[in-house]
Amino acid sequence: MKKIILTLLTALLAFGLAGCSSSSEASKDKEVTLGATAGPYTDMVNKAIKPILEKKGYKVKVIEFSDYIQPNMALSKGDLDANLFQHKVYMENFAKEKNLKLSEVIIVPTAPMGLYSDKFKSIEDIKEGSTLAIPNDPVNLARTLIMLEDAKLITIKEGVNQLTASEKDVQDNPKNLIFKPLEAAQLPRAVQSADVAAVPGNFALAAKMDLLDAIQLESMPDTYRNRVVVNTKDVESTFAKDIKEVVESKEFEEVIDKEFKGFGKPEWMKK
Repeated sequence: MKKIILTLLTALLAFGLAGCSSSSEASKDKEVTLGATAGPYTDMVNKAIKPILEKKGYKVKVIEFSDYIQPNMALSKGDLDANLFQHKVYMENFAKEKNLKLSEVIIVPTAPMGLYSDKFKSIEDIKEGSTLAIPNDPVNLARTLIMLEDAKLITIKEGVNQLTASEKDVQDNPKNLIFKPLEAAQLPRAVQSADVAAVPGNFALAAKMDLLDAIQLESMPDTYRNRVVVNTKDVESTFAKDIKEVVESKEFEEVIDKEFKGFGKPEWMKK
């Protein structure tokens, strides 16, 4: 009889421990660490993603970064489960250079580049020979040239790869605009010194500029919109699927419409 009781107690104890272990593992599965660069994308994580993930039962930790290198390195080391700060071109180039395997989960609304001016109220007002401050890094420069072409201020040579276009690829410049290349971070201040400045959205917001004050906003292709990124091995994970579901939710879009005015929405949100 004692043997039977002991066997039952042992079985119950084992079952209890298995239950605790299962519960502990489930709890661990519901923990997620997200990284984003300081400014609008940390705000987006905190205001539009974290609260909805928490409603799904997740414990969410948000880590803010001040540069564009560490968010991907932290992700590759397992210090982050996902990050939000980069577009497709940057992600693919970074992964190639650092031999990392990164994949996107979903594209999010992104602050567009804009043309800003204290001297002109519209594109049509821009005078011949005006100085135009532009980013000096290849990716942002290519975006600027595409935006200027959309605004009918220049044309780019036919057959040029729009993702790598540079000033040398300008074919027509009817207003003889004088290009002034600067570090992207200096462009918000250049609004005061140049006639016109092309300012990437994240730098505009960091300088407390209103995106809607631009005389022209970029018609941004999805290639340049930021995305939630994970290690490729996690792209089919439960947490990645849950993040995608959060971003696709009506609640997420309502926060974007209220808190992130001027942000361009990706194609999937317009359908």
